[in-house]
Amino acid sequence: MSDEGAEIVDWAHFERSRAELGPSFIKILGYFREDGTKSVAAIEQAMREGNTVALVIPAHTIKGEARQFGAEPLAGLAELIETTARLCVETRRFPDELVPQVVELRRLLSSTLELFDRATNPLLSRQRAGGFGRRAGNTSFGRG
Repeated sequence: MSDEGAEIVDWAHFERSRAELGPSFIKILGYFREDGTKSVAAIEQAMREGNTVALVIPAHTIKGEARQFGAEPLAGLAELIETTARLCVETRRFPDELVPQVVELRRLLSSTLELFDRATNPLLSRQRAGGFGRRAGNTSFGRG
């Protein structure tokens, strides 16, 4: 994988996970997509309902799964939401200050998943490289 998205995904960590998980990698990555999408929706719902306790588990889920694939910015943002929510549960207040982070969480999850798709889907990789019907850049190769 190129340096594309390096600020969102640690590609060395991602490739280590791919090697370690072997044939199960794509299935587990699918679970991450499913869990991440559900967790973000649960976090957004908890914010709308003012339910501090309901923020904790989905944020914890995203944090752990994102770290498994080298998505440290996503994991860090989820950890901030989780730890802030835990503190607010103890102090019996709602973390209104997390609204911008919750909004950013969805955007960051989407960006992360898009990068993962590009790294694992050969069709998306080919489209980035030029795809069908595009003129090759080096048309003079082998000509006198």
